[in-house]
Amino acid sequence: MQIRLATLRDLDDLMPLFEEARGTIAALGIDQWQDGYPSRPVIEEDIRLGRSYVVEIDTDIVGTFVLVDDGEVTYNEIFGGRWLTGDARVCHYVAIHRVAVAVARRGSGISTAIMDYATAHARALGRASLRIDTHEGNVVMRRMLEKHGFTLCGEIKLLSGAPRVAYERVLD
Repeated sequence: MQIRLATLRDLDDLMPLFEEARGTIAALGIDQWQDGYPSRPVIEEDIRLGRSYVVEIDTDIVGTFVLVDDGEVTYNEIFGGRWLTGDARVCHYVAIHRVAVAVARRGSGISTAIMDYATAHARALGRASLRIDTHEGNVVMRRMLEKHGFTLCGEIKLLSGAPRVAYERVLD
């Protein structure tokens, strides 16, 4: 298994991963990602900004995720709780977004590899934690986060105003 920065040549392989993820989320009966998000232009922008990663096994792209290490505006305010490492306006964390794993490869350690990579990335930058958010009903993602040591901290609001549960994992 290899993790590397995504390139624009990867776009045609990445988009089906998001389609599969949308299907999984729809089966949970929730509206997260059901409006076509993340769209091809969003993924292209992530790649251009150098924050989109792919997970490969042999030459197959089997997972993807985004690491944002310059702050996340939607994390500036948290409701019904607090971040474990304090004020979000001070960027001492790396945010993880847009995680998708091929359905056929789920349960094969890809999420662990993603979390290990994100941890190493955050440590290399001297950051104190990882943060991530998801839909309250996304039990698959929430279970994975809790398995990887994330703590539910409260709720954030997306720019659209939609609520998301917010998690943080303090790095040792």
